[in-house]
Amino acid sequence: MPLNRKKLFARARQIKLLLMDVDGVLTDGRIYYVPHPKGGFLETKTFSSRDGLGIRLAHAAGLKTGIITGRGSPVIEHRAKELGIHFLQQNALHKIGPYEKIRRAAGLRDDEVAYIGDDIVDVPVLERVGLAIGVGNGDPLLKPFVHFWTRSPGGLGAVREAIDLILTAQGTPPLKALRLFLSGL
Repeated sequence: MPLNRKKLFARARQIKLLLMDVDGVLTDGRIYYVPHPKGGFLETKTFSSRDGLGIRLAHAAGLKTGIITGRGSPVIEHRAKELGIHFLQQNALHKIGPYEKIRRAAGLRDDEVAYIGDDIVDVPVLERVGLAIGVGNGDPLLKPFVHFWTRSPGGLGAVREAIDLILTAQGTPPLKALRLFLSGL
């Protein structure tokens, strides 16, 4: 259930790990199949450069990031590697097991983890984490399970919006995080 700003910031200050779904969160949810020259099809996805920069800013500010997705794709693996995402669990339609594995590997409590989801398969994780986030165009059935609902839709800045919230609550607003990021180049 959405929180007032004071309670939302109190939760966001505790976050050390941001976990995300892919389809509908890091992408707009559409899946493209392109004919492969040798037969069959290639799967492609569209990612937001704003979300990508947000993830880099989160890393510069000391946050860890991870992906738990129900589908598996070389495109997801490439994007995770490109952005330096710390944890990746693909082909995980049942997300609690992968969530627990990542949380334990990170050595964190539930209240130190945020998760961004868009559909009902995300509910079990949203119920566990310290900061549950739904994307602007997510399934309305998620609303009772989230603390923050982004204005931006999935794949079009929702992840960046969530990161900006967390960084601001933690005293490292996006422009300060950008300076940290640029100083590390």
